[in-house]
Amino acid sequence: MLMAERILIVDDDRDSLTLIGLMLQRQGYETATAQSGAQALQMAEAHPPDLILLDVMMPDMDGFEVCRRLRSVPRLAHIPVIMFTAKTLVEDKVAGFEAGADDYLTKPTHPQELSARVKAMLSRARSQAQAVSTRRATVIAVMGVRGGLGTTTTALNLAASLMQAGQEVIFAEFRPGAATAGLQLGLDHFRGLTNLMNRPLMDLHAVTVEHELVRHASGLRLLPASHQLLETPMSLSPEYAEAILKSLASLADVIIVDIGTGLHEANRRVLSAADNIVICLEPERISVNLAQALLAELSRLGVSAERVRLVLVQRSPAAMSTPLIEQALQRKIAQVITPAAELADQAVEQAMPMVLVQPDSPTAQQFRDLAASLPLWGGQPARSPDGAMPA
Repeated sequence: MLMAERILIVDDDRDSLTLIGLMLQRQGYETATAQSGAQALQMAEAHPPDLILLDVMMPDMDGFEVCRRLRSVPRLAHIPVIMFTAKTLVEDKVAGFEAGADDYLTKPTHPQELSARVKAMLSRARSQAQAVSTRRATVIAVMGVRGGLGTTTTALNLAASLMQAGQEVIFAEFRPGAATAGLQLGLDHFRGLTNLMNRPLMDLHAVTVEHELVRHASGLRLLPASHQLLETPMSLSPEYAEAILKSLASLADVIIVDIGTGLHEANRRVLSAADNIVICLEPERISVNLAQALLAELSRLGVSAERVRLVLVQRSPAAMSTPLIEQALQRKIAQVITPAAELADQAVEQAMPMVLVQPDSPTAQQFRDLAASLPLWGGQPARSPDGAMPA
């Protein structure tokens, strides 16, 4: 049996609270009442309702301020608000909408009109929630066989390439204490992931996660992690990793997750959910040996070979040829990223991904080729910026 939708009625007039409450209860809604703005905020925080009916004219804190405060709290910002007041001026209604109200009713309110507005608002909210919950993003996990291979640089440029190809992309760092994307891109805010990790697990949903996203000057949205050494990768629990990733997947077409190195439990959760896994390695013996061990473990965990892409990151002359590496791993190298030290320095200086600093460079084309090789949700690879499908 479905639970009754809960409506919080806020009015300093007791008679109005009683009348409206009885009217809504007869229609099957559960109601709660508050006689002040402060009480309403406390009640909403303790038990978020499905809809708020909010009077404007109240002592101490008016309905406009209550609405503004509701919209400033991520876990409450999505709640529909219908304001009602004796004020009839257009300016007052405009002020209500500017404060964040979804609808506006003028007192005295006819019961049938109130009922119709409530039904319509709740129906719209249900439709929006369903649309968010059914959105399906392609999740691409990027990891290195060890640290210091340029995994974050690869992930950032892959994200920027997919964005150039017309995808709505979110780049997320699941590497608390070891993250560098914020430093590479000159961000001032590094605590997105940390803030989410400090929330109760039940508070992790699309609204709270979206609140922590940062939009870079390039247009790319990011969930940055801290580079403070005290925040180790193991501090991200698998439950939090799964909940954050699920919320991110409702907010964009493609989620690029930089998981660093290792197969601790949080990374395993991400890899289990990922549609594609990009593994970075260097063309030298130790890196290839580590790649062999990682591929064997992924196979043991049930990760299919079709989901894995190997990327050879060359930062100096190769000690091993690509055919020799492919022979050792019994896998094809999906993409080789050739050395571009000068471009990498320019990218850091300009706080931009390399593919945006020099879009016509061989390096940019290599990242675009990698992006184009990855099947997105629905089985289609990304298109190149000119709209052509990869050959």
